[in-house]
Formats: sequence, structure tokens, C-alpha cells
Amino acid sequence: MTGTFLSRLHVEKVVGGWVLTDPLSYYSPMLKDTITVPMGFLTDFASVPRMPIVFLLFGDIAHEAAVIHDYLYKARWLPRREADGVLLEALEAAGVSWWRRWPMWAAVRVFGGAFFGGR
Repeated sequence: MTGTFLSRLHVEKVVGGWVLTDPLSYYSPMLKDTITVPMGFLTDFASVPRMPIVFLLFGDIAHEAAVIHDYLYKARWLPRREADGVLLEALEAAGVSWWRRWPMWAAVRVFGGAFFGGR
């Protein structure tokens, strides 16, 4: 079963990133629960290296999934492995093809620990 975004992403550019101007809600079948990112949450979307080919293939896509994942990392109410699993299903829900979502998930699994506090 694929997850579902229950609202649309509305953001405004601010110093340091983007701020949600409305809440963003996502239903996760893995969690059997809805995640709601509150209005006012600051995100930088996906942290994709600005190397030309890498950014061309994996950058500036699936902002909704990236916001959900950023929120889960900052809120830390799930273990990191589960937060990364939600990212994978949210990427699918956002329509990201398998050949993009799996490398994005793998990169988060390898490099995300530094942003989650090593857990």
C-alpha cells in the first residue's frame, strides 16, 4: 500500500530555507498513522550535494517527502530506521520513480546519522 499526502505543500522562502505556511499531512501505511508537519516548520528540502550529475538526477524533487522526513528527523519521535522508511514510502507517494527513490533512501541511510544524532 502506498502512502497518501492529505494536504498540499505550501511554503515561503525565508533566510535559511523554506517555512511551511500551512500544515502538511501524510498518511503512512507503515506506521498506520498520519504525520502532520505544523505550519511554521523550517525545512531545506532534500540535502542533495550540488555536484552536477547528482543534483540533476536527485535534487529539487519530492519536496513533500523531504519535508516529512526533515520533520521526523527533527521531532525524533521515531527511530531513525523508521523515519527513513517513511521517506521511502513518501517518495513513492510523491510519484518518484524507483530508480530515484532507492538511491535517495540509500544515501539517507548512509549519511543521515550525522543529522539524526548518530542513532
